[in-house]
Amino acid sequence: MLQHIVEFATKTIPDIQPGFGPKRVKWRIDVNQNGKSIIQPYGDSRIGGELERCPEYPANLLQGGGKCHFLVETLQVMFLLLDKKDEPDKIQSKNKYFINLLKMAATKTPELLRAVDYFNDENEIKLVREHLCVLGAKPLDKAFFIIDGMNPLEHPSCSKWWSDFRSSLIIEEPGASNMLCFLSGNNIIPEATHPKISGLKAVGGRGQDILIGFDKDAYQSFHLEQSANCSMSENAVNQYSKGLNFLISNHSRMLAGSKVVHWFKEAVAQENDPLAFLFEPPEITEAAAQGSARKILESLRTGQRPTPTNNRYFALTLSGASGRVMVRDWIEGSFEELILRIEQWFSDMEIVSRDGGNLAHDPKFMAVCGSIMRDLKDLPAPTATTLWRVSLVGLPIPQLFIAQALARFRADLIDDKPFNHARMGLIKAYFIRKGGNHNMSAYLNKEHPEPAYHCGRLLAMLASLQYAALGDVGAGVVQRYYVAASQTPGITLGRLIGYAKNHLNKLEGGLAFWYENQIAEIWSHIRDYIPRTLNLEQQTLFALGYYQQIAANRAGKENNTNQPIKGEKS
Repeated sequence: MLQHIVEFATKTIPDIQPGFGPKRVKWRIDVNQNGKSIIQPYGDSRIGGELERCPEYPANLLQGGGKCHFLVETLQVMFLLLDKKDEPDKIQSKNKYFINLLKMAATKTPELLRAVDYFNDENEIKLVREHLCVLGAKPLDKAFFIIDGMNPLEHPSCSKWWSDFRSSLIIEEPGASNMLCFLSGNNIIPEATHPKISGLKAVGGRGQDILIGFDKDAYQSFHLEQSANCSMSENAVNQYSKGLNFLISNHSRMLAGSKVVHWFKEAVAQENDPLAFLFEPPEITEAAAQGSARKILESLRTGQRPTPTNNRYFALTLSGASGRVMVRDWIEGSFEELILRIEQWFSDMEIVSRDGGNLAHDPKFMAVCGSIMRDLKDLPAPTATTLWRVSLVGLPIPQLFIAQALARFRADLIDDKPFNHARMGLIKAYFIRKGGNHNMSAYLNKEHPEPAYHCGRLLAMLASLQYAALGDVGAGVVQRYYVAASQTPGITLGRLIGYAKNHLNKLEGGLAFWYENQIAEIWSHIRDYIPRTLNLEQQTLFALGYYQQIAANRAGKENNTNQPIKGEKS
């Protein structure tokens, strides 16, 4: 996993090397030759903008206090913009160190002497603080400065000085011995500590979390201390940490208490990313919307859309816990395999729309997750990550999820809510993915071999008959009898057939005759007897048969019901 992250980092992040890295800043300070400054927001007004290559002070040395980064720092350190809870003496010490770094760097880059004078000018800095407060700046906002048009971050001599100075700070531990690097295999002196990973605060992290660390005795072996238990060179540590931070920041999605990070060995354009389709299936125009995701996937698979050959995908699921990065799942495979899996997912989930006219739109992945919950906010992280793996690897859908989907289906029926397309697609996909020929179809299947399926159809037709005969009677056949009929059809449906005779007598001859034929046709597929009881899978087939018969009735198509039935409730 780490090797693939390193490969991504070296291809994607320009000039990746220890001591330099990206930082998100919110303010730009332009200092003119007279020592006066203009302050303006940088990048997005809410989150700022990212600078790709900023000097980074060694993290383990920063922890001792009194030290800070070079050139790019917080307003707190640069201008002594303090909060009530800040300790002025500690911040003052960092501010002096910040100015001292500029003074030392000025030996190689004389233009920085003007910056030294600027930050030592108490009157000007006081005015800047006042102006920053008016602008709504916060002490921990980061900033960078330009000196009379010169950006020190882009000046080669500044970068060279920082590299040399940083190397002088790193002193080998007494008695440190060479070890093999876990990532490169080279003979190296291992880094004692590793940088923390950002971006997981929303999923249980603290904002700065450890992926590789050995601060407890239980994590250490063979008397090795700290990160010598997983020896890596400074360069390897820098690459994997920068790469993972970049991926979390730019290539991640929230997934019920975790973040899914995905990337490709060779870059793929957003419009050709099959994993993006899973979250947001393409919907083009009304005429071309149906099956659009599968059409694009087909064009990718057949080479009609340009994509790298022999490409691979990587998907990493992360969350935070007690200051540590938790790797919840790791999936990798070929690009072609990914296309086939997602094509299969959409195909398995394909279901007729509730109005019976066409297929429902391809469901978003989170809509499928939400279809088994009362509220998507209550979705457990293990449920979401399991469905994620099911979709990418082509696994069967756990029966527990279908039990939950069935419970929500019943609840919505009783509350008279519209059918949920993603839920019905998931029920259908369950039978396809468990293996064997289960006669699954997106539309009504009159030749389905299971009596349970036709029992559901029969209840749908009896409900339609009641509505045609009596109109809206409030709590009708479905609200009153669905649960009993789906669990003990042998008792319940027989009673409802008796009621149907009275309803037929209230209809005109042609319509009554049509309903008699429909009920007879369904009955012929139930064959000898209505099952006395149905197990969980049979109850799920009952629900599918009920739904597809209702959709067929609403469509009123020749291949479904031969005659339109109007006035049914949605």
